[in-house]
This record gives sequence, C-alpha cells and structure tokens, in this order.
Amino acid sequence: METRSAKRRKVWFSENYEGDIETLCNNTTDRISDLPDPILHHILFLLPIKSIAQTSVLSKRWRSLWSSFPDLDFTSINTISTSPLNLINSSKRSSMDFISQVLSLRDKHSDLRTLRFRARLSFSGLNGLIRCAIRHKVQELDVEVATEDYFNFPRGVIKSESLRVFKLKSRYPGFRLLPSSVMAGGFRSLHTLSLSLVILYDQSSLSDLFTESSFPRLKKLNLDACFGLKTLKISCRALEDLTLENCFQLNGLDISCAKLEKLRITSCFDAYYDKSWVKINAPYLRIVVWEYNAITGTSSLQNLTSLHEASVGFFLLHEDISTEKLRSVCDLLCGLSHAQTLTLESQCIEILSNTNNLSHLVVHPFNNLKILELHTGFNKNNIPGLATLFRSSPALDTLILKIINDYKIERRGYVGYGYVQGRAILGISNPNFEAISKPP
Repeated sequence: METRSAKRRKVWFSENYEGDIETLCNNTTDRISDLPDPILHHILFLLPIKSIAQTSVLSKRWRSLWSSFPDLDFTSINTISTSPLNLINSSKRSSMDFISQVLSLRDKHSDLRTLRFRARLSFSGLNGLIRCAIRHKVQELDVEVATEDYFNFPRGVIKSESLRVFKLKSRYPGFRLLPSSVMAGGFRSLHTLSLSLVILYDQSSLSDLFTESSFPRLKKLNLDACFGLKTLKISCRALEDLTLENCFQLNGLDISCAKLEKLRITSCFDAYYDKSWVKINAPYLRIVVWEYNAITGTSSLQNLTSLHEASVGFFLLHEDISTEKLRSVCDLLCGLSHAQTLTLESQCIEILSNTNNLSHLVVHPFNNLKILELHTGFNKNNIPGLATLFRSSPALDTLILKIINDYKIERRGYVGYGYVQGRAILGISNPNFEAISKPP
C-alpha cells in the first residue's frame, strides 16, 4: 500500500521532473534524503524558490530542510513596476505575504546566509522584513525596493554583527541616510556595501562616513546615483574595490586607501563647476577605469606605482577647455604613467592635441607601457595628440587603433591599423567591411 509521503513525492516529482517517475518514487532506498543537510541545501539552491518550498510536502525530513534552508532568493517571483504612481497590486501583495510567511515559519535556531528580494512595498514593510532577517543573523542581504515616498536607511542594518554583504538599490524616489552620529557607530563586520539612489540634499552624512573607524573591514564599496553629494572622502584601510557612478553633482573626491586594487569612476563630477578636484593616493592600485567624467579643475594622483591597467575617457560639454582643465588632464595622465596597458577615448586625443600649443603642459613618459589602445577619428587636428603619446611610450609593444566615425567626415568605411614592433591590430568603424589582420 502506498504511503502518504510516497504519494506526495510522486506528485511533486511528476510536476517538476520528466522521466520514469514510478521507478524513482517506488525505489525502497531514498538515497537523496539520506544525504547530509549541507549537501541537500546546496542541491536545492539550484532550484527556484517556489520549487524549494514545494519539497516541504514530501516528508518531515524535507519539511525540516525547507525550514532551515539558509539561502532565500525571492527575486524569481518578485517584479517591480517601472511607474512610481502604481499602487501595490494583489500579485505583489501575495508575493510579499509569501516572503513574510516563509521568514515567520523558519526554525528559530536556523540562521540565514542569504536573503534577496525585489519588491514594491511600504517603508514599514521593508523594515519588518529586514528586522526579521537580522534576527536570523543574515550574512548577505540584497534588496531592490520601490516605495511611494522617500524612506530612511534601515536602522537594523547598522548594528548587525552578522551582516557581511549589504546591497540596497532603491527605485524612485530614493532613500535618505540617517544622521552621521547614528551611521558612524555601526557596520563593524561589513565586507561589501552597495547603495543606489541616495538622496543627500541638505545633508552631508556621506561625505565623511567612509573612514577606518566606521568601516574597519569594508573591502568592496559601490555608490550609485548619490544625488546632492558635493564632496566625498574615502579612507577605509581594508578597501580593495571601489566603484562610484552617476554622481553628477560631485565637486571633490578624496581617496586614500592603502589596499585599494580596483577603482572605477563613471559619469561623475559637476561639469559646470570650475573648481572641482580629485585626489587619489593608492600604492597598490592595479586597475583604474575613468569613463564619461567631467574634467575636474585639478587632479592629483599619487603613489600609483603598482598600476597595471587604466582606461580614460571624458564627457565634454563644449570644445573650448580652459588652461586649468587642460593641466588637470595632463596631471591625471601623469598619475597613470606607471600603467602597462592604457586605453584612451577620443576626447583624450583631442585634449592632448590642444595641449601641444602650451609648452608648460607636458605629459609624463609612459615608460612601462606595453599595450596602448586609442579610439580616434580621421581628423588632422588629432595628429599632435597622437604624436605626443607615441613619443611618450618608448617601450610600446602593441598599438590598437579603433577608428570611430566623425559626424564631420563622410562615412567611407575607413580602416585603421596599428603596427608596432611586429604586432598589428585593426579597428574598423564600418561593420560592412571585413577585417584583415595581416600586417603590412
């Protein structure tokens, strides 16, 4: 006679798998259920969250596995409306009810390793979920949330001793940080922090928050779309990876991190502010990505002696650039002079060509440079900038020229190639042309 647990197993496998269900379910030896909890948890992690929940009906053994499952990823069942005016509909309510129910039914002695969810909900609902996760000693908390109004940074996260990774991505309208006196007292165990869409108007909480005293163990930091942020100082001793993007109102950036290895700054700085500045001191920095940023008034890059790879591009509002900003670009490139691989966008070539007429602006030699990639167009005005780079790269082994279309030039499918010490790389702007990689 077939038992209830065997029947439930048969029903569940028939809904989720194909094959010989009778043979699988009637097997007298349940070898899968005999596996240790950590192995079964690892296997279940490969399934969607709803399929994992369905395993709880198989037997008491599987019910225990579900109630103690350490990695809860609800992103497969949650969607966020792109419109900020839409209210929470019934399907979203049911999804949030499911998350709340799962957390409330968990074994009190089972800790959470990971909790991920995406939802449109109220601030109180968000705080409730986060508080519940903190009670279960969550180690990684990844949240993407949309609310009807601004909300404050969740207090429960600040004092958590178990949290290692915290990612908070807000949709419109964003969230505010708490006062510096509250924020600075926590985050003692945090290794990774990612914040997106932070509203900082009329407050300077973030400008001096990222210090050794506030984040003693922080290794990875990602700040995206920090509106109202004017100045930012980062001096976390353990920091290894820093990304800053879409901070359009930034005027000043000071980075002093002894262990920083990777830096990415994209779409930052106020293009209408002439006195903006950047200071970077990172002796172990290996990778720098500086893309689509406005030119700062001054640039100071120090001790980048371990630099291996750098990529530089600027966002220009107009063709006329002040002498101070031309000097700032030269200073930035001088700070990157230890790089072995360098990529320069077309704006850099144009700027270097403008500095050719200013004898007091000199580009420091790239004595370690082996690979140089240039994005440029067929414009005779760029020749001085190209010549400056070639003269400054005595050890260059590989040159990559990517010819880009210029709106002033008729599209004729030009082909460009670089040929340095036996190596040639082609860059073709017209996709209808075939690349010929044979050097001349």
